[in-house]
Amino acid sequence: MSQLKRTPLFPVYARYGAKTIDFGGWELPVQFSGISQEHEAVRTRAGLFDVSHMGEVEVKGENALGYLQRLTTNDVSRLEPGQAQYSLLCYPNGGTVDDLIVYKLAEDHYLLVVNAANTEKDVAWLKEHLTDGVTLENVSDRTAQLAIQGPRAEAILQKLTEADLSEIGPFRFRADVRVNGVPVLVSRTGYTGEDGFELYLSPEHAERLWDRLLAAGKEEGLVPCGLGARDTLRFEAKLPLYGQELAPDITPIEAGLGFAVKTEKKTPFIGQEVLKQQKENGAPRKLVGIEMIDRGIPRTHYPVYAGEEKVGEVTTGTQSPTLKKNVGLALIRSEHAGLGTQLEVEIRGKRLRAVVVPTPFYKRPQK
Repeated sequence: MSQLKRTPLFPVYARYGAKTIDFGGWELPVQFSGISQEHEAVRTRAGLFDVSHMGEVEVKGENALGYLQRLTTNDVSRLEPGQAQYSLLCYPNGGTVDDLIVYKLAEDHYLLVVNAANTEKDVAWLKEHLTDGVTLENVSDRTAQLAIQGPRAEAILQKLTEADLSEIGPFRFRADVRVNGVPVLVSRTGYTGEDGFELYLSPEHAERLWDRLLAAGKEEGLVPCGLGARDTLRFEAKLPLYGQELAPDITPIEAGLGFAVKTEKKTPFIGQEVLKQQKENGAPRKLVGIEMIDRGIPRTHYPVYAGEEKVGEVTTGTQSPTLKKNVGLALIRSEHAGLGTQLEVEIRGKRLRAVVVPTPFYKRPQK
């Protein structure tokens, strides 16, 4: 059995009562105090996540913009330094290599943040399509990442920095912030459906900053959170997880991510023709929300039926901690995807009734 990889924060897990699991080759906390408690903390107060397993790749050079335009589905030319963008890498058939965040650090200088389990595959894909005037460097081992999420995240983080965090808008970042005296890139993208920040820093400072953040947020109810709550939070907000809502055989259009696919941009990108056709004419499958009518929880890969015909499968499902309802995301044939359509989910050999409902299941209350 190969040795599991560990983040720079692994030593703190035991101190805070973490239960760890193998997640894509990493030994990571699935929970600290409990998934439902951590979920509720992020929705109402704040939670702190170790996401140092994520991959970071720097792209530099005079042709960096053109290179990223050919590789990613979104329009990188719209970015100014200090802006970030959700995007995807696709295969020629429109299937998804990975989803990622593109940060524009400066002219001709970008940071790509990719999924941990896909880092090696993504780097190989990026290198395969490398062009002159572009350099690529995997800086994952030199980067730790913490995420503080929830309605009280800004107030807590503000205690540890003189930078005005209110000036960092959604999908914006500052690379020159000092948090507790440590140089940090602070961004505001999020993967929970709540407000919050991502903190990119040198690994040697990660453990101390983790402890300082939890101490600073104690009065506001900040708690350490694991992968379990991260999954239920992102699921309620209909944020995709690679390997479930996205995969080599699932296109961004099928997954409902058309907003990040700019088929009209001037630079042709890999997968553009297929995605343009799906965007204009409709994709054969569609990711929908389902709510169980009968008692039962829809789980990943459970078959979904319309009458006697299998029309797709569940990608993610659980009892929503916020809504207290059994709900799921399902990738099904588009002709069965209309709101109110009754379907059946096969759970332990029984067909149980479900109905197509609006998504996301949860939206953050507006201030």
